[in-house]
Amino acid sequence: MNKIVILLFSFSALALSQKNPFSIADLYKIKSITSPQFSPDGKRIVVTVTQSFLKEGKTNSDIYLMNADGTEQRAITINPAADYSPLWSPDGKAIYFLSTRKNGVQLWKLPLDGGEPEQITNLSSGVDNVKLSLEGNGFLFSSDVYPEFGADDTMNKKIDESKENGPMQAHMADHLLYRHWTSWADGKRTHTFYFNFETKKHSDLTVGDFDAPGYGMSAAELSPDGKEVCFTSNHDSVEASSTNKDLFIVPTTGGEAKNITQTNRAYDGEPMYSPNGKYIAFKTQMIAGYEADLFRIALYERTTGKIDVITEGKFDNWVEACQWSPDSKSLYFTAQVQGNVPLYSLDVKSKTITLVVNVKTIDAFDIAPDGKSVLYTRRSIGEPVELWKASLEKGMAKNPVQLTFFNKPVADSVDIRPAEELWIQSPTGKKIHTFLVKPHNFDPKKKYPLILNVHGGPQSQWTDAFRGDWQVYPGSGYIVAFPNPHGSTGYGQEFTTAISKDWGGKVYQDVMAVADSLANISFVDAGRMGAMGWSYGGYMMMWLEGHTTRFKAIASMMGVYDLRAMHGTTEELWFPEWDLNGAPYDNPMYQQWSPNNFVKNFKTPCLVVTGERDYRVSYNQSLEFFTDLQKMNVPSRLIVFPNDGHWPSNVKSMPLYYNAHLDWFHKYLGGKPAPYDMTKMVRNQAFE
Repeated sequence: MNKIVILLFSFSALALSQKNPFSIADLYKIKSITSPQFSPDGKRIVVTVTQSFLKEGKTNSDIYLMNADGTEQRAITINPAADYSPLWSPDGKAIYFLSTRKNGVQLWKLPLDGGEPEQITNLSSGVDNVKLSLEGNGFLFSSDVYPEFGADDTMNKKIDESKENGPMQAHMADHLLYRHWTSWADGKRTHTFYFNFETKKHSDLTVGDFDAPGYGMSAAELSPDGKEVCFTSNHDSVEASSTNKDLFIVPTTGGEAKNITQTNRAYDGEPMYSPNGKYIAFKTQMIAGYEADLFRIALYERTTGKIDVITEGKFDNWVEACQWSPDSKSLYFTAQVQGNVPLYSLDVKSKTITLVVNVKTIDAFDIAPDGKSVLYTRRSIGEPVELWKASLEKGMAKNPVQLTFFNKPVADSVDIRPAEELWIQSPTGKKIHTFLVKPHNFDPKKKYPLILNVHGGPQSQWTDAFRGDWQVYPGSGYIVAFPNPHGSTGYGQEFTTAISKDWGGKVYQDVMAVADSLANISFVDAGRMGAMGWSYGGYMMMWLEGHTTRFKAIASMMGVYDLRAMHGTTEELWFPEWDLNGAPYDNPMYQQWSPNNFVKNFKTPCLVVTGERDYRVSYNQSLEFFTDLQKMNVPSRLIVFPNDGHWPSNVKSMPLYYNAHLDWFHKYLGGKPAPYDMTKMVRNQAFE
């Protein structure tokens, strides 16, 4: 296998680039494009464009309008506040959008024939997940409120102000799932509300001590006639150990909600009414307690209550975003497939699945009202995101056209590196799909240091998509490798499931097989190989620390170190209780796969990064790891972001994150020096 890999690379040398190497600063010149949406008549498009301001540590989003062919592009909101998530009014004459202009996140309306934006909501708890009625008489939204007061904003505001300004500040909990990601619940619940344009009042449709929609679910949906709402909620007694989200329906006038998926004890969510009103399509799983079970598409027939899981046995990868065709005959969906995120169509009657377009990674899409074209944002490892449009002919995308060029100035001036794909044999019996990115001005006659990056999840995948890790390190002279080992999505559900109950087993073998194979390539310096990883990838770095000296430097971010303590501090208990086969006091697996049991083997210099508000993997995990590294006299450095959780702030903290890695790997692998002095960055709390 190694000889074949070497042969592949012997023909891949690129001419020296005349562009500048990609830097940390260049990363923050890249603009993101989200929420593409056709107008009701299909003649215009709106998108959200977000840009970063590195020195200020800020981002800002504005809404752009253009014709359906991409002409006459212009920003229709220009404000220091963030304007995002645009929605067309049913008549196409106005844009509704979320904005932080006043009193947190509120809904605003901008008439397109002239005039200033009008503020529609003014709730102290803000609004999110807005869905407009097709009849134009109201909209749904979600907001975090105290369940005993629901729609009474005066009381919700009074309690919040009392807690914030009172002499005593404390958190209190009487049940699990009392905090999530970076925030404490403190008695609040996410509820779904209906706002009536005529009365200008909102009503709580999900009264009770439960979240609706639950975290991570798309918002509730309105039926085409505007008379019914379908929302997702978990009503199990111990939410922290349950993935049993269900779909409920309730009239927009209020009343008792009906559970329409109660026979399934696993996840049901993200409902979508068909345009003809006959069905509710939704995503479903079949194994209770297993958050990484296969995501399927199911149909609920509204007149009979019959449920049909229409992708079962036909599609073996995770379904992601879904949208109905205008004629209600098919569903379009994206999915994770072998490092790509392509777009498919699913014929509801025949259950036939057709590949519509595969262009590396599609982040978002929208089908035109006449069903004849598709709008999508796409990116690849060597291409930042842009907006594209293609015609739809017999379910296939034809004649794709790029509509935006927001990131062309950066792409024209700096060397954005493409990737090569390898399939590397592992002793597990599988070939491991691996992306490899070569450094700026690569010369196949030279040897380069290499950084191997293990993804988190662990049930996720590295996709062929532009991101900072893929470019910052090659810009500083490193080869970077991104393998998709066992547990990765996109290679069939059996491959994904294989990591559960086997955290330090097959993945470790896969990672070491990739490292061994890459070390045999002529331009890789086998004596200067490093490794890094985030979340589960951080766990794997801690596991490597106790099991191999192959790498000369390691960087572990937000990693799981002491599995027993992880169970006691994480919020979503269903995750460890499935992946590690129960609670720690019932199963020795927590000890078997816990990196803290191998401290005596620690030798490799290690950078440790964590966030103090990480409630998924408590930052104490990283503190324990750093303490043990220090006690073993292993060169190590700890960086704690006090205001960040499992994902540090992209523009406030990530610049230091990248610089810290370059500083660490330069010291032990010999790539280019970090562009900024670490001591000054931390002391000045600024990116100079």
